[in-house]
Amino acid sequence: MASSSLAKSLRWGIGAFIVLNYAVAVWWSSEPEPFDVKLAAEQAAEAEQLSPVVGYATTTALIEVAQTLLNKSGGYLSNDKMPPSVIMDNMPAWELGVLNQVRDLSLIMRKDFSRSQSQSQEHPELKIAQPKFNIDNKAWLFPSAESQYQEGIDALIRYRSALANENQGDAQFYARADNLVSYLAEVQSRLGSLSQRLSASVGKEMQNTDLAGDSAAQQSTQTTTDYQIKTSWWKIDDIFYESRGEAWALLHFMRAIQIDFEQVLEKKNASASVAQIVRELEATQDTVWSPLILNGSGFGLVANHSLVMANYMSRANAGIITLTDLLTKG
Repeated sequence: MASSSLAKSLRWGIGAFIVLNYAVAVWWSSEPEPFDVKLAAEQAAEAEQLSPVVGYATTTALIEVAQTLLNKSGGYLSNDKMPPSVIMDNMPAWELGVLNQVRDLSLIMRKDFSRSQSQSQEHPELKIAQPKFNIDNKAWLFPSAESQYQEGIDALIRYRSALANENQGDAQFYARADNLVSYLAEVQSRLGSLSQRLSASVGKEMQNTDLAGDSAAQQSTQTTTDYQIKTSWWKIDDIFYESRGEAWALLHFMRAIQIDFEQVLEKKNASASVAQIVRELEATQDTVWSPLILNGSGFGLVANHSLVMANYMSRANAGIITLTDLLTKG
């Protein structure tokens, strides 16, 4: 009788543990809502009793996006070793997407936005911040990813304070067309890769164009003329949420660019192009009503969420290409 009661209690305990972990996993899987970049910059400036200057919005957007990565519901999950986060993959994939964009922008801020020319010195706080975001996203001890990312955020906050301080002229942000083009090149590379990976959910026959456009071009080893790319069924949802995370972060960075590069964009007649890119990125954040990321064929009966996301990413990438053209030729 006692053993039967113990077994029953054990079953109830295991059941309660599973239900509790599932509920927590669902809660932690909720993606943060986009925030108002302009309002965030104004509030940060007010808290520091400073006036926003050129570059303040972009730096604030980078800080807020990185802080959201650490402070959202459940905190940072990619390096967790205990349930339920250890068995979750959608949110860690989303975090990786956000982190990729944080890494790209922090690098561009260090080597382009904060420097007047190639021979000028890097700002010391950005030299601290940028490498901190490059630690392995799964590192959990000695040091943990969260501790390194927080140190990077702290360095960015110090740079932002110096940026708006008239007595610290060594901290600058140069809103120039050529600097913006450098950043857009990074964005274009990211979006192009994501679009390709998303489209591969249904399998694609590809023509090898690696050496196209240059009759004298060479490569290390020979490759086939035709090849197929297809994403593993197990990785489809990971790539979808990684793309969604990248788009979420990039949405805020493009909104910040609208503020800091306003005069450059107006002079190049490129404001509408940035606004269209923002619209495409906003569309990637629509609610996913399905409990699963579906992978129907291109024109099949079942939806293919990856192809829908690929469409928005490709259109945003096309907008980036158009914007780059306007900035270089306008």
